[in-house]
Amino acid sequence: MKKPYKREMFYNMTEKFVSFEDVFERILHFVKQDPLAQYAMAIGTDSHGYQSYTKFTSAVLIHRLGKGAWGCLRDYIVPRRIQSLREKISLETSLSQEIAYYVTPEMIAQISDVLLPYVDKGADFTISIHLDIGNQGATKELIKEMVGRIQAMGIEAKIKPDSYVASSYANRFTKRGSIDERRAN
Repeated sequence: MKKPYKREMFYNMTEKFVSFEDVFERILHFVKQDPLAQYAMAIGTDSHGYQSYTKFTSAVLIHRLGKGAWGCLRDYIVPRRIQSLREKISLETSLSQEIAYYVTPEMIAQISDVLLPYVDKGADFTISIHLDIGNQGATKELIKEMVGRIQAMGIEAKIKPDSYVASSYANRFTKRGSIDERRAN
């Protein structure tokens, strides 16, 4: 049986981060490299059921529109295969919300301090949560509930086909091991 990962552990293909504060430092560094750009930060979670567990992968992506991106991931294992679509989508939404709550007003202020002098030249920053649900298939019944949860936080919710952080980036890593699992093999 898979054991749960420490929830605070974030990683990407080359680095591990002990906390979200470490992740934020990388995001802030990325923004400081080009303060004239437009930035879209998105958080999304996807999951994949295996025989005896369900793996959830949450992704944080900061996109410098038209000029690249930086991202990281966090895995969470439920030691059983989740059968209920509602339970699975609800937990995906909750895991994304949890990470969004890590983004403090002070962090937003730090990004704003970097970009504010360049707003008249096009600098911008937005944040959204990407949900792995859409108007096609069984998840359409869950749109109102899950989008409502995100909007209640004051954050924009995106669904398929616009929810690429959940449905593409995080999805890809639900089927792969974490950086620790890959190094162990």
